[in-house]
Amino acid sequence: MNRPVPPLTGYQKRLFVLLSVATFFEGYDFMALAQLLPNLRVELGLGRGQGGWLVSVINIGTMLAYFLVRLADRWGRKRVLGITIIGYTVSSFCSGLAQGVVSFALCQLLARMFLIAEWAVAIVYAAEEFPAQRRGMVIGVIQASASLGAIVCSALVPLLLRTSLGWRSVYFLGSLPLLLVALLRRRLRGTERSASWSSDSIFKKVSLEQSFLHIFRTPYRNRVLILALIWTMSYCGIGNVITFWKELALSARGMTDAQAGALISSAAVLGMPLTYFVGKILDRVGRRKGAVIIFIGAALATVGSASFAQHGFILASLVLCVITVTGSQVVLNAFTAELFPTELRSSAFAWSNNLLGRIGMVASPALVGMLAERSGYVVALQAIAVFPLLALLFIVAMLPETRGRELEDTAKLAKGRVSASEGKP
Repeated sequence: MNRPVPPLTGYQKRLFVLLSVATFFEGYDFMALAQLLPNLRVELGLGRGQGGWLVSVINIGTMLAYFLVRLADRWGRKRVLGITIIGYTVSSFCSGLAQGVVSFALCQLLARMFLIAEWAVAIVYAAEEFPAQRRGMVIGVIQASASLGAIVCSALVPLLLRTSLGWRSVYFLGSLPLLLVALLRRRLRGTERSASWSSDSIFKKVSLEQSFLHIFRTPYRNRVLILALIWTMSYCGIGNVITFWKELALSARGMTDAQAGALISSAAVLGMPLTYFVGKILDRVGRRKGAVIIFIGAALATVGSASFAQHGFILASLVLCVITVTGSQVVLNAFTAELFPTELRSSAFAWSNNLLGRIGMVASPALVGMLAERSGYVVALQAIAVFPLLALLFIVAMLPETRGRELEDTAKLAKGRVSASEGKP
């Protein structure tokens, strides 16, 4: 008999809103660079390959986020989340003040560092503070809020580009999270799970003395590496379609800036409502079956968005891109948050996603840019369709099903060559 699902408490509802709003700006910032890249390349005098390198340099910040996320096991979830929100606010504002390619890249690198750390801590919060039967739904909605941020950004960019401040106004607007800090941060508290283990003197001592490589001396080292590889493959794939599709539309499809922007905005509007159901689907069919649907869809969306010339087919492919870029992150967020014990959860997330997994996010834009210089954006984007399929192969072969299980149980699950100790490391 299925256990009744407990209703969300008042605090959980407020936390749900806070985490969703925080994640909103992850989508906003990601879409801002994708929409502004052609304009930035012109103003900064960059070629296609150099534009790819600019994206890669900025994405280094997603790896540096490791050092902030890891601190959440030591300083607490609440403190680190507050630091990241303030850091992103300042960095986004400074991006709008940048006077050259170096200063812009540096400000955006820092913005990505704080933003991705904020997102990772938000997912840890969601995993630890909500009931197991609702965990997939909550993580799904929080991640889908990034799609809402992308919609808002894609709708605002054409309007903001016509203002006297031009592309700078997009980043000034991105500094609004400071209002979120002022209004909601004081009501936030640390998670009960992290409070319970940190109150134990033994676990507190372990946490404070953890070295940089501590997690690789635990039984969870193989799991970290497998998840890092899956994250890397995922980042090499569908995200680059969103980043570079506007470049493809302008250079290979003969579209105007307005036409390309309208297609991206329409795709975001049409796809976003469906992204809110991804988490519920994972709670219903499981993480592994959901991954099969989402990652195959990502491969099809990648090929379609790069190959079709008719606007109707392009729009359908971009809608599928929006759904699967969010869906793939929901799947991997759930696995990464659920497959480690509380005292290692933030460190594991930081290693598998931020420090190792983001290698794909850093390296692949530069490779796409170089391939685009040689063969054009059509070939470059078609080629990356293989990566979501590789990610799916490792998910099916290596990761256990975690649907509906408490976190204390999921950390003990094992499948294939990915194993973990039954006890705490």
